[in-house]
Amino acid sequence: MVDLAISTVAQGLMWSILAIGVFLSFRVLDVPDMTCEGSFPLGGAIAASMIAAGVSPWAGLAAGALGGLIAGVVTGVLYTKLKIPAILAGILTMIALYSINLHVMGKANISLLRADTVFSTTSEMLHISMSAAGFVVPLIMMAVIIGFIYWFFGTELGMCIRATGFNPQMVRAQGVNTDTMTIIGLFISNALIGLCGAVVAQNNGFADVGMGIGTIVIGLASVIIGEVILGADSFSASLAAVVLGSILYRVVIAGVLYLGMPPNDLKLFTAIIVMLALAAPMIKDKVNMGKAG
Repeated sequence: MVDLAISTVAQGLMWSILAIGVFLSFRVLDVPDMTCEGSFPLGGAIAASMIAAGVSPWAGLAAGALGGLIAGVVTGVLYTKLKIPAILAGILTMIALYSINLHVMGKANISLLRADTVFSTTSEMLHISMSAAGFVVPLIMMAVIIGFIYWFFGTELGMCIRATGFNPQMVRAQGVNTDTMTIIGLFISNALIGLCGAVVAQNNGFADVGMGIGTIVIGLASVIIGEVILGADSFSASLAAVVLGSILYRVVIAGVLYLGMPPNDLKLFTAIIVMLALAAPMIKDKVNMGKAG
């Protein structure tokens, strides 16, 4: 049971990289970006292909993040320069990435079961077990990412990106190019998502062209669950809420699987969780009104 708990928390930390990327696009930029379901498997495909070719798994992580970054730029250009609606721009990029991912891998999936990964190299370097490495790697990565995101969005450029999502008219009145701010925000978001895909592929031992299906719902579930429980009074609190939400989501998933839920029903269960989390504030208000009445 202890091993299951540690593994579940490790999974939550790993997937919180994706959740932070979704948080940046949906909450900070206020852009409903669907690129996630293409940039996530792109990161995994690039990392797996490089590792299978004998390249360092750490370089695979960097390349996966770079691939996600490029995908974010494409969506940003479609949205800001070609004036294609944000959802449609993300969907177009996502569809295009399906074919690109097949070209990157050369086939539908790549196995990494006998290849070196960031987890096996960390295990050897620190002389710890693979399960411990599976916890240490995402923990360190999340600490670095949280620190960077908190610092960057406190800079002048970061504040402009946040202001663009909050009130673009006001930002434009200050002489700031909101199109550029949006593109920068989207490529940071998708770089994190691509990085998460690269990490998850190495953790799972394979990359698959369909591994991105449902990732947008997973990311939103983590964001919404965290916000419902912790709230979002400040930017730092929002980041903490996203990480906590990702961990809690994984705890809930592990719990229902432990209780015997068929794995085929996980997507349905996730959708129900998101619906309940979104409806929670309204339900709470109605309950309070009923008590007051």
